[in-house]
Amino acid sequence: MDEMISVDGKTFKCPSSFKWKKSDISASDAGRTDDTQMHKNKVGEKRTLSLGWVCLSKAEIHEILVAFEPEYVNITYWDPLDGKDMTRRFYTGDMEADVKWWAKGRERYSTLNFEVIER
Repeated sequence: MDEMISVDGKTFKCPSSFKWKKSDISASDAGRTDDTQMHKNKVGEKRTLSLGWVCLSKAEIHEILVAFEPEYVNITYWDPLDGKDMTRRFYTGDMEADVKWWAKGRERYSTLNFEVIER
C-alpha cells in the first residue's frame, strides 16, 4: 500500500500528521490491591489514530469529511506494532477545521484534525 491510510477502500490526500496509540483494555476487576500490587488483568487492546491535514481545498476537506462520516469505518494503515498493513474498524471523534483564507475560488482550510478510535 503506497498511501498512508485508506477508508473503506478509498484513498485521498495523505495526512500531514499521523499519530499512533495503543491502549490496553483491563477487566473491571483490575486495580491495585492493599499490598500495592497492580493487577492489570488485560483483556484486550485498541488503537487510536490522530490524523491531521493542512492547507486543504474545499473539495479535499469535503472528500475527507465524507469518508469519515459513517458511524464506523474500516481503515487500512501500516500498524507499527503488528509490522504490516492492518484493517481495523474505527469510529470518529470530534472533528475540527480552521479556515486559512476565504477568497472566492481560492478557499483553503489551514487544518483539519480528529482522532479515530478502534471500535
